[in-house]
Amino acid sequence: MKSSGLCKLWTIPDCKHVRTFRGHTINACCISWHPQSTLTQDPAMINLASSSFDGSVKLWNLQSDEPIAEIEGHAPFRVSKVKFHPSGRFLATACYDHSWRFWDLKTQEEILHQEGHSRAVHDITFQCDGSLSATAGMDAYGRIWDLRTGRCIMFLEGHLKPVLSIDFSPNGYHLATGSEDNLCKIWDLRQIKNVYSIAAHQNLVSTVKFQRTEGHYLVTASYDNTIKLWMHSTWSALYSLTGHEQKIMSADISRDGRWIATVSYDRTFKIWSAKQIR
Repeated sequence: MKSSGLCKLWTIPDCKHVRTFRGHTINACCISWHPQSTLTQDPAMINLASSSFDGSVKLWNLQSDEPIAEIEGHAPFRVSKVKFHPSGRFLATACYDHSWRFWDLKTQEEILHQEGHSRAVHDITFQCDGSLSATAGMDAYGRIWDLRTGRCIMFLEGHLKPVLSIDFSPNGYHLATGSEDNLCKIWDLRQIKNVYSIAAHQNLVSTVKFQRTEGHYLVTASYDNTIKLWMHSTWSALYSLTGHEQKIMSADISRDGRWIATVSYDRTFKIWSAKQIR
């Protein structure tokens, strides 16, 4: 993703440039991979979605550098996050218009429009079975939503500053949030409360991500230029990854758990091997 609005595709682990996707007019904010995406997918099928500061959401196939479709509704507000539903049939968007929306990809129609946050919605994610979604707000709160009714069923109160990132663990009942208050908080949906607070970083926590298969560890990224890994259940520190020279904007873990990707204000992205911690 770039401030020019371009999105670029690279190979792992050798980081060879494969394709440039052109469609956004200004900064691209987020990319989400379709859960059934493959490199040989039919050219008419969706491989990934991207969002931008220009309020647009583009849908892409890897065989073309032009979008195959566009979802409209948030402009002119920044769409901070796009996330495919686990079924692959739907897409969620989080926006700085204080709302999040749920879209049917077949019809490209909006089927849910929620405005529970009093400020911008910065992040959105889904529980692994797809029944719940969770949002992170610049109002310093997280919210859990039942997608069957569209209602908020849990209010995550405890951070002192905006919540920038939110993620479900693979077990479906633990949730992590990262905030500008430098904390990562762990929530238990069964107990309906915050069960642990990690003094994770010396600056804001930009990303929280659980390891995708077993959820053995949690990754946090920060504006203190570091990435940290935490043991699930004890929440003790496993590793600290250093190498970026400026703030880390985002981090993610590959589906197979082999790689951790990070992107920074130092104008680089890095691929880290997770083999040593598996």
